[in-house]
Amino acid sequence: MFDDADNRPRPKAHHEIGQDLSALSVSDLDERIETLRREIARLEEDRRRKQASQEAARAAFKF
Repeated sequence: MFDDADNRPRPKAHHEIGQDLSALSVSDLDERIETLRREIARLEEDRRRKQASQEAARAAFKF
């Protein structure tokens, strides 16, 4: 007989830098790679916005 826990979706794995990857399947690795790529893109976009804001502030206060 199946337990209710068997029917629940698996929680998304949290990736920690440097963690042991030996227990992960190819599918798990692909999922984490995609997650990390999206996170890198998000970080780069935020960095671009902040850098543009800093440059605008420098230009506004330059005499």
